[in-house]
Formats: sequence, structure tokens, C-alpha cells
Amino acid sequence: MPKQWYVLRVQSNREEEVCAGLRNNIAEEGLDEVVTAVMVPTQQIAEIRGGKRKQVERKLFPGYVLMEISVTEDEEIPDAVWFLINESAGVGDFIGGEGPVPLGNEEVNRLIGQAEEEDEEEPHLEIAFEEGDMVEINEGPFHDMKGQVEEVNRTTGRIKVVIQVFNRPTPVELNYWQVELA
Repeated sequence: MPKQWYVLRVQSNREEEVCAGLRNNIAEEGLDEVVTAVMVPTQQIAEIRGGKRKQVERKLFPGYVLMEISVTEDEEIPDAVWFLINESAGVGDFIGGEGPVPLGNEEVNRLIGQAEEEDEEEPHLEIAFEEGDMVEINEGPFHDMKGQVEEVNRTTGRIKVVIQVFNRPTPVELNYWQVELA
């Protein structure tokens, strides 16, 4: 049987719970060979809170679960799987028009590849500053000074800011939480 990936709409903030429930129901009904994968695509993000760096797993698509299903010869989802999914708690419906529409191979490779790449790469920080932004330092010895962002390192969370000290441009390296947009 050919396999297709589908997107299932589920209750927000319950994706992992719904995913686990679907896996349990699939195993209980003996449909492991028909539904070969149920997953919530995520990525690792590093956040700094309270001065401490933490790795946090963030959902790529909140409110959605991906499923790989072996479809029939006429590319329909088997009735047993259809019934099981519709009767599972927290499940909405498939993405599509009249019926579920499978994802294209490129989309699947991009989605799954993106989640796997994020696992392999070192997590990066989401920093709101870009090179050239004017910022004000709100912490440390240069408190209340303004400068221009010269470099942003999303891996370490450090920002290089050029400030004026004695009328000379001086680069200063700061943590991203020590500055705010001016």
C-alpha cells in the first residue's frame, strides 16, 4: 500500500497529548502497519530567562499533527483509520477541501527535514535585533548609553554594539537582554 502524509487539526496546546492518545488507540486497534507515524514537528530553541540559558522545544505548527497513513489503491484513507481518528479525543479534522488532502513529497521532506536539522544543529536564540538597529543599553557599566548594533550572534546570544566613548566609536559586546530598541 502506498503511504501518504496528512495534516490533522487538533486542539491547541494539547498536540503531544493528542499524539500520544492516537498512538495508543492505533496500537490497541492493531493498525500499526496502516498508520506508520504520528508526530508533532518541533524545533529546539535556546532561550535565556533570568540570566540562564535553557533549551526549549517549540512546535513548528501549533494545533497540528502529522500522520503517515498507508492508503488504499484509490488513495483513500481506510475506514478503520478514519473512524479511529474521528473518535479520538482532541482531534478536529484533516486539512483539505471535501476530504483530506495529502502533503506533497517536497512539503514532507521540508517539514521533517527542518525538524531533524534543528535537532542536529546547535539551538539558536530568537533575537529581535538586526545589524544597524539603534539600541539603548539598559544594564551594566554602559547603562543608558545608545549605540548601533554591529553584529548579532544568535548562537551565543551576544550582540556587538558601537557606542561613543570620549567621542570615539567603541565596540562593546553585550548579552542581548542588556539592550532594547531605542
